[in-house]
Amino acid sequence: MKNIIVTGGAGFIGSNFILQNINKYKIINIDTLTYASNQNYLKSVSKSKNYKFYKINILNTKKIINLIKEYKPIYIFNFAAESHVDNSIKNSDKFINTNILGTHSLLKAVLHNKKILSTNFKFIQISTDEVFGDVKKNYLSKEGDRYNPSSPYSASKAASDHLVSSWGRTYNIKYNITYSSNNFGLNQNREKFIPVVINSIIKNKKIPIYGDGKQKRDWIYVEDNTNGIIKVANYGRINEHYNIGSNYSLTNIELVKKICNIFIKEFHYSNKILNLIKHVKDRPGHDRNYGLDARKLRRLNWKCNSDFNHSMKKTIAWYLK
Repeated sequence: MKNIIVTGGAGFIGSNFILQNINKYKIINIDTLTYASNQNYLKSVSKSKNYKFYKINILNTKKIINLIKEYKPIYIFNFAAESHVDNSIKNSDKFINTNILGTHSLLKAVLHNKKILSTNFKFIQISTDEVFGDVKKNYLSKEGDRYNPSSPYSASKAASDHLVSSWGRTYNIKYNITYSSNNFGLNQNREKFIPVVINSIIKNKKIPIYGDGKQKRDWIYVEDNTNGIIKVANYGRINEHYNIGSNYSLTNIELVKKICNIFIKEFHYSNKILNLIKHVKDRPGHDRNYGLDARKLRRLNWKCNSDFNHSMKKTIAWYLK
């Protein structure tokens, strides 16, 4: 069984990725356990012979070098990131440190272990549709589109992506970069938009909507994204970039009303919860539209298997517990 290293594996997307792939690989999870991490997400695999956890900050290059040397992974999946846009606007320091300097540290550690460069090793960088910035209505970003980030968060992800691709060109580190649209599902931190909406309904509190609520996003269930990521690792062409999107778009206000209606229909909440929706002052630099053209990934025999309403019902049930 081949070894893989996952950074940020106790976070939302990373933990889902580990749970899906624990029977296929020996997984070495590196996480510094910030506020957005939770080891309880991985309780079911914590004693698996295929799982090993190390509480390490990815900025600690020396320790990363030693782990790569010990485990000789076939892939490193870099999920580790500060990812909340509002937090990046308030204070960008952590985003620069984790997203840019952390990625730099991982790449240095790979380069130090030159023996794995002659193997089938690949560095898989997990990026975001936000690096492409605000796009025209109904436009779907393609992998070769110009980066145009709008927030400190997306700018830090864009910078880390450029580090990965430049290390590929200069040092011959094989890599892939994946861009995913907005994820939702189990294990997501409560400060993200959908958990805020769900928990506001549960607690009968105001549901805040930035501005007019017409910002449009492509929403993908986290398992579809992680399926796409492993598909890219196994079958993606070396040094290629791949979009992972559902082509299921909603405005923020449409999304909130849809979640409310699922609560009403499936969980027997009063329709008065629709009165909890309150428009608040928009955040600075808020992008209006994101969308991803995922045709390139679909040519690798990938598709979204999840129905939005069913997946959202499952997500709500998890938060209710």
